[in-house]
Amino acid sequence: MALQANFFERVYAVVRQIPEGRVTTYGAIARAIGAARSARMVGYAMNASHDDDTVPAHRVVNRNGLLTGKFHFDGTNLMQQLLENEGIKVVDNKIVNFKELLWEPTIQAGE
Repeated sequence: MALQANFFERVYAVVRQIPEGRVTTYGAIARAIGAARSARMVGYAMNASHDDDTVPAHRVVNRNGLLTGKFHFDGTNLMQQLLENEGIKVVDNKIVNFKELLWEPTIQAGE
């Protein structure tokens, strides 16, 4: 259990760095913490983070820019609403201009 908690905390440390108005992916976070094949575990960490207001889980999407985690938020469209409040346009559960808005933590963590 301590190993999982440590993994989740490493994930949250990266997610807290995502700039407002930008998004990243489960896989990018996994690579940033040295666990490249653990994108699914990053998803589990995001699902477990909803009680922590310091973790902007809404900024984490799948590798295609889809809001695959939206069902884990309260309300049907809360994830989309949070993103749109930051100026991110979402159409059909997908980030518009995804490549331009993608934040790569391994490259940009110092932003």
